[in-house]
Parts: sequence; structure tokens; C-alpha cells
Amino acid sequence: MTAPMTAKIVHVTINRPWKAVYEFASDHAKMPSWAAGLASGLTPQGDDWVASGPLGDVTVSFAKPNEYGVIDHIVTMPDGLQVYNALRVTPNGDGSEISFTVLQLPGMSDDDLKNDAELVYKDLKTLKKLLETT
Repeated sequence: MTAPMTAKIVHVTINRPWKAVYEFASDHAKMPSWAAGLASGLTPQGDDWVASGPLGDVTVSFAKPNEYGVIDHIVTMPDGLQVYNALRVTPNGDGSEISFTVLQLPGMSDDDLKNDAELVYKDLKTLKKLLETT
């Protein structure tokens, strides 16, 4: 049995209705515009998507479109490691909250976790700017 990993929940409030945020954020073609880790783009491969990066090609399996704001996805690294990423859009008044759970994977230092959380926060702030200025 594996012990629970340390987690940091990174969130940003976006002044747009949650359904509009979900529609934009869950559009795989638009993800590279706000998610730096996917800047190379996503290429469809069956039910999954492939992104190329410095570590090689990774496969991304997304949750099916849903009415709950869930954009969870599993990233399979070139070495076979699978990382579960919880990404959610939640109604917040007339706006929304977008949150991403960053997990401290085995072998990851506290500084690495902090750096990953900061990168996710930067991505979510980019998403906020895109959605609030369009």
C-alpha cells in the first residue's frame, strides 16, 4: 500500500461563468495557449493526446466532457510513470474557481513541489488573463 502524497491545491478565481471557463479550459486545442507544459501542442492519438517535450513524448488521457467541471487527466511519461492530475472548474457566484491539485511524487523534493505549484499558478493566471480580456 502506498502512503498518500503531500498535495498542494493551487487555485485562481476567474471573473467568468464557470461553464465558459470549463468550455475553454477543457478544449485540448486551446490548452497550449495557457498551459506552458503543453506549449508544443497536443496531437490526437485514438482517445488520448500526445505532447512532445524535453523528456520525450507524453500521453495525456482526459476525463470525458461532463457537466461537473472536471478536467482531470492522466499523464503517462515516456518511462511509463502515470501522474494523475486533478483539474476542476467550480462555480463561484457569477464567476468561477479553477483548481489544480499538485502532488509530491516519490523522489520529488519539497522545493520541486513548491516549484511545480508555482508553475501551475502561473498557468492558471495566464488562463485567467485570457478569459477575462476576451
